[in-house]
Amino acid sequence: MDTDRQLYESQATGWRAGVYDDVRATFHAPVVNWIFRTLMANDPELTRYLWGQVKPTFTTRAFGQYSVAYRDAVLSAVESGDRDLPRYRRADLGLEPAEFRELAGQAETFDVVAPRLAVLFEVVDRSLRGDPVGDGDDERAAATEPMPAWLDRDRGRSPTMVDDVPAELADTAGGVRAFHGLDDDLPSIYRCLAQWPAYLRTAWDDLEPVFESPAFDRACERAHEATEAFVDSVPYPPRIAPDDLRTRGTDEATITELQELFETFNRGPIETVLPALPAYAATLNVAGRRELD
Repeated sequence: MDTDRQLYESQATGWRAGVYDDVRATFHAPVVNWIFRTLMANDPELTRYLWGQVKPTFTTRAFGQYSVAYRDAVLSAVESGDRDLPRYRRADLGLEPAEFRELAGQAETFDVVAPRLAVLFEVVDRSLRGDPVGDGDDERAAATEPMPAWLDRDRGRSPTMVDDVPAELADTAGGVRAFHGLDDDLPSIYRCLAQWPAYLRTAWDDLEPVFESPAFDRACERAHEATEAFVDSVPYPPRIAPDDLRTRGTDEATITELQELFETFNRGPIETVLPALPAYAATLNVAGRRELD
């Protein structure tokens, strides 16, 4: 599993392009995340199977309820702390109107995908370890009702990212790496926001004390608890345990590489990176809904 390989959306054709379209439509987001691009580049057939197995997880009203609860769990915990989330207007950052719209739109996309990635990583990681996903005990209609088509629909803009962080953000990037426990590469959200150095430098200076506070620790804990509770109750458990993959002919080396990949994504830095996404969106006043009746 070469994690430097990716099949980009512009390169996808045939059924691969169809899978990417399905991911975007199912996630209600204008992006195909790195994990899918890498899996597709390394093992297209396995990616198609895996996506077909996990897709139903994201299609129920219960998932919609979870997705807004995830966002509220993060923001409510942060708002209960001693430090307020900053809120920026265009004039505060010295950006042109088109620049500010693009910045806000791309940050909004990350707000949409945060709970979806949290569930994806938890479901696949558990399944590949042979741990249970879903117990069938959720008797609510929401467990199997379709997710509202309007929820998070038409939010955000397709993210673009820098390859190299601008020199003027060297100190900011160092602070980001230290806080999230990163070695070299920055997560996608930071390589995206680095396109607007004035914003990222200002936002990090204001948010670093928030992220280092007990309130953000609670935010991460509550977001994780919400994710675990949802994954415990999904009505359509995927068949991607090691024995399932062996049955379809997946070799042991590939299974091991998948296990290692998703274990890495479901633990460590991601535990603070994903909850930070709604916070960044909130600074630009584009965080999504926080309740669903």
